[in-house]
Amino acid sequence: MKDRYSLIVGYVGVILLGGSVILLVPLALLPFFPEETVLAWSFLIPSSIALVSGLLLKLAKRRDEKVVLTLHEGGIIIVISWLAITFLSALPFIVSRQLNFSNSIFESVSGWTTTGLSMVDVESTPYIFLFWRSLMQFVGGAGIAVVMLSAIIGPLGPGLYNAEGRSDLLLPNVKKSTRLIVSIYSGYTVAGTLLYMLAGMNWFDAINHAMAALSTGGFSTKANSIGQFNSLAIEITTIILMTLGTVNFAAHYLLLKGRLKEFFRISELRFGTLLLALAIPIVSFLSLSGIYGSVPKAIRIGFFEFTSALSTTGFSTASYAGWGSLPILLMIMMMIIGGGSGSTAGGAKQYRIMLLFKSIIWNIQRYGKPGNYTSRYYVFRPEGKIYLTKNHFIETVNFITLYIFTYMIGVFIIAANGYSIRDAMFEFASSLGTVGLSVGVTSPKAPLTVTWTQIIGMLLGRLEFFVIFYSIARIARDSKYVLGKR
Repeated sequence: MKDRYSLIVGYVGVILLGGSVILLVPLALLPFFPEETVLAWSFLIPSSIALVSGLLLKLAKRRDEKVVLTLHEGGIIIVISWLAITFLSALPFIVSRQLNFSNSIFESVSGWTTTGLSMVDVESTPYIFLFWRSLMQFVGGAGIAVVMLSAIIGPLGPGLYNAEGRSDLLLPNVKKSTRLIVSIYSGYTVAGTLLYMLAGMNWFDAINHAMAALSTGGFSTKANSIGQFNSLAIEITTIILMTLGTVNFAAHYLLLKGRLKEFFRISELRFGTLLLALAIPIVSFLSLSGIYGSVPKAIRIGFFEFTSALSTTGFSTASYAGWGSLPILLMIMMMIIGGGSGSTAGGAKQYRIMLLFKSIIWNIQRYGKPGNYTSRYYVFRPEGKIYLTKNHFIETVNFITLYIFTYMIGVFIIAANGYSIRDAMFEFASSLGTVGLSVGVTSPKAPLTVTWTQIIGMLLGRLEFFVIFYSIARIARDSKYVLGKR
């Protein structure tokens, strides 16, 4: 038991070492903004803490290159690493006194979970911190495990990879898959940056928005988000990047390999497209056209906002102050459903919601069949046709039930602090779905109970519920053995 935990602690150390390097990346901006050199200590101090901690923890790992991590052990590593990394990433805001402790943790968690809800005033925040927010989303979108695995030598196995909710290997080897994911992810970001610059953004805004859009994060360098640019070209570029971010990485592999027939056959992609095809016209014609005065403008705004909500990105081109109940309700539904499985997006995931709907349809169809009728149900995923078993549906129902139950608790807590049910539903759907859209509840002046409820919601929404709960229970159970009490 102690040997396995020494392995776990050692790999947490490896991830912290990677975190120490990431904390130094914002310093690369100082030659362009020399007036902010005084802020370098805000990143050097937490980087040094991460470096020392990582080295000490790594010493605990025995050099056994044949060991393979289980999913449960990978989950423990991920939970501990995420908590440690988000704390260390909050230190730059604390050291520089940009934010207080709770708001700093909020900003860090929002960044790493690619949520995009924010406590900072972007108009007065130094460039180095704006970049740090975007960088957290960029790395958090790919996943701490995926990014670190791409550089780690040794057969860690699928445990760490799967623990962050990634089940689709692009290649048979985990390490090769993670490196390919990082390559695809980085390539899209470079392309997105160039498109933004061609559309009129300066280089700094282009880099930040490309990272935030592809990671489905939503942090912006502008107070009014994408809407401040008032550019159709920028909105189209953002929609493309948000859509790419919400697609399973294994599906990207098919697309880049030119296997278009297999790509467009994926059931989850078709389901997501259907949701937008239904929601956007309904809201544009029945509600938004009356608010914005014309159908074309309503469609433009509706297309962007609903793509942002379903992809769980959180960029916006409009205020929701004058929106009626119908568009707000549909936005909440989109945020709860979320993006594609195995992507950078959050939410309950389109794949699970699709299975629920399909199971209802299949059950209805069975009533019209003979009593001895049997059928094998399947869906198309990036790896091909997948036949579904009873366990697929049980796991899906269990997850959705837990997700909705958690959502109801969060809504209750926020509403109990004096906010309307509508605002509470919208804001916690945004937090739990790691979306980042807001109706004004998120604020530096918000009650601490609301802030920490959102923090917990963002963490639960980014990582798999069962991974977190099992890991905490497993650590509590094993602690007495590891500490030698029994």
